[in-house]
Amino acid sequence: MTQQGVLTKAELLEELRSSQRDLLDRLGALPEEQLEQGRYEGGWNARQILAHVASIEWTYPRLIDVARQGAPEGSPKSMQAQAARGGIGSYNERQVEKRAQASVAELLAEFQKNRDATIEAVQQADEALLQVHIRSAGGIPGPLGRVIYFVAVVHVAGHVNDIVGS
Repeated sequence: MTQQGVLTKAELLEELRSSQRDLLDRLGALPEEQLEQGRYEGGWNARQILAHVASIEWTYPRLIDVARQGAPEGSPKSMQAQAARGGIGSYNERQVEKRAQASVAELLAEFQKNRDATIEAVQQADEALLQVHIRSAGGIPGPLGRVIYFVAVVHVAGHVNDIVGS
């Protein structure tokens, strides 16, 4: 961990890979009908939460691009300023709805493809870039490495735990 409390690039990459394996192993092992059950945030069932996780994963490499462009936290170029029409909640609902007919296997494959792109983007970043202050589309501010850790690891782990139990 750096002096600013941000994971090093190697630590962040390990956390991204570990959370990817965790999601794929834990959710991939569930019977598909179990993913159609339950009600969680926003009234979503487990498959809809998986659709949410798969759909937002593509945004993390974009967040790295924004940081690379030097967009300061809160600037017009920040992800926050680029939030989709209607706000982040509306965006999430639209993304889940777009995937309403996707199978669990398709959602897991989408997540894996997008997580692989996130890992590749972090691999291409240097340690200094991970210190750039940024704000995610969901409004999470801080050094890029910490924001990615929170949204791609902690946030995703919370959803996996919602579905399968701690």
